[in-house]
Amino acid sequence: MKKNIAVIGTGYWGKNLVRNFYQLGVLRAMCDSTTDTLVAMSEQYKGVKTTTSYQHILDDPKIEGIVIATPAETHFKLVEKALDAGKDVYVEKPLVLNEATGKKLIALAKEKERILMVGHLLHYHPAFIRLKEMAKDGKLGRINYIYSNRLNLGKIRREENILFSFAPHDISMILSLAGELPESVMATGGSYLRKKIADVTTTHLDFNSDLKAHIFVSWLHPFKEQKLVVVGDKKMAVFDDTKPWDEKLLIYSHSIEWKNGSPVPLKADAEKVDIEEKEPLRSECAQFIDSIKTRKEPYTNGIEGLNVLKVLNAAQLSMNENGKVIKISEKQDNEEWFAHETVVIDSGVTIGAKTKIWNFSHILGDVSIGERVSIGQNVVVGPNVSIGNGCKIQNNVSVYNGVTLEDDVFCGPSMVFTNVFNPRAHIPRMDELRPTLVKKGATLGANSTIVCGVTIGQYSMIGAGATVTKDVKPNALMIGTPARQTGWVCDCGVKLGEDLFCESCNLQYVKTDDGIVKAG
Repeated sequence: MKKNIAVIGTGYWGKNLVRNFYQLGVLRAMCDSTTDTLVAMSEQYKGVKTTTSYQHILDDPKIEGIVIATPAETHFKLVEKALDAGKDVYVEKPLVLNEATGKKLIALAKEKERILMVGHLLHYHPAFIRLKEMAKDGKLGRINYIYSNRLNLGKIRREENILFSFAPHDISMILSLAGELPESVMATGGSYLRKKIADVTTTHLDFNSDLKAHIFVSWLHPFKEQKLVVVGDKKMAVFDDTKPWDEKLLIYSHSIEWKNGSPVPLKADAEKVDIEEKEPLRSECAQFIDSIKTRKEPYTNGIEGLNVLKVLNAAQLSMNENGKVIKISEKQDNEEWFAHETVVIDSGVTIGAKTKIWNFSHILGDVSIGERVSIGQNVVVGPNVSIGNGCKIQNNVSVYNGVTLEDDVFCGPSMVFTNVFNPRAHIPRMDELRPTLVKKGATLGANSTIVCGVTIGQYSMIGAGATVTKDVKPNALMIGTPARQTGWVCDCGVKLGEDLFCESCNLQYVKTDDGIVKAG
C-alpha cells in the first residue's frame, strides 16, 4: 500500500498513531497546530510531510485516509470536512459529543461512500477478541453480570471529564458482549479538582435481557487498574490488561450448589487462556488500512460509535440529574418523526409520530413530546418537560424545566416562559422552581411572557406582548402588562360577544364561577 495516511494531532495519543502508521509503511503526512511539535516529530520520522494546515491535508489527492486524534469538541468539524473531501476517516473516541452530529456524520459517510471508523482500541486486543469468541460460543453460559474498572492517577484532562475520557472503551466492550443497547442508565460522579468536570464516576446499565453492568472510572486512584469481569452462569472471565500476556485473560469455573436450601459456592482455580502477544493499536491501525483497501466497514464503525455515545450522554444526563435513571430508546433511525440535521436531541427523549422539529433546535434530556407536534427554529425544550399531542411551538421559544403543555397548545414566536420567580445570577435557585401548566388548546401570543407558577386555562387566549402573572380562566381573553381579562373566546379562537354565542361555529356558552362552559 502506498503512503496515503495523514495523522491530525500528534500529541499525547496521536504520537502513538503516528508511530504505528509509520511502521506499517503508510504514513504520508502529520498535521498539528504546534510547529515545535512537528519539528520534533519530523526528526524522528524522516520523509513524512508536516504541516499546520488541515486544508493542505484535505487538498492532497494522494491522501486517502485521515486519522484524527484531536480534542473531542473538534471531531465533528474535522471529520465532516474530511468526508466532504472524499477521504476515509479514523477518529479517536468519542466519535463526537452529541448524537445529532454523530448521525449527520454517519449519513455523510454513507452518501460519500467513505469509511468512518472510531478508535475503540480494546476491540482489537487479542484478549478481548478471545473473550468475545468464548461468549459467542456459549462457553461462559448465559451472561448475568459485567463490571469494569478503569482507574489510574492521571492523565487529568481539562476539556472532558473522566466519563468521556475513560469510559468509552468499557461501554464499547460491554455493548459488544451484550449485543444490545441498555434499557436504562444511571450514573453518579464526583468533581474534586475542577467544578463540573467529574474525576470519578460509576455508571450502571440495565438491559432488557436482565443483564446488568457497571463501570467504575477514575483518574484519582492510587494505582492503575484496567479490568473487565464477565460473570456467566457456567464460567466467569477476567480480562486484566495490567497483567503479563499469559495472565491477561483468566477463566474461573466456579459453581454454586444448593445444600439444605442454601447456596454453597464451589471455587475452582483460574485457567489461563492462550492469546497472541500483539499490540492492539497496531491491529487497529491495520484494520483501518484494510478497510480502505477492501471497502469493508470495521466493527468499530460510526454506528457502533454512536451507540457508545448514546450511553455516554445518558450517563452524563443522569449525573446532571443527581443519579436519575435515564431510559434509552433502541431506535437508531426513525421514520415516524422528522428532525432537521442541525437539531440536537439528547438521551432520554421520546418523540411521537408525525412530529417535526426544525433548524437549530435542542431537545434536552428526559423530555416527552407527543404526536403531530411542530417545533420551529431555534427552540430549546427541557429538561424534564412534557409536551402534549398537536402542539405548535414557533421560532425562538424556550420551554424550560417545570413547564407542561397539554394537547393542542400554541406558543407564538419569541414568547417567554420563566421557571424561577426571583432569579439572581449569583444565587442558584432551581430548587425553588415554580411549575407552569398550560392546559389544552390555549394560545400564547407572540412575545407574551408567562411568569412561572401559574395555570393557563384551556382554550384561553393570551394576546401578543401580554405578561401573565396569575392564573388564567378557561376561554379567557387576556391582554396587557400585567395581563387583564377583556373578554371570552370560543374553543375555535373567535372572540365572543356579550351573549357568549360563537357566530363561527354556532356554539353557545354560559358563565360559571370558574369561567364559561358550553351550554347543554
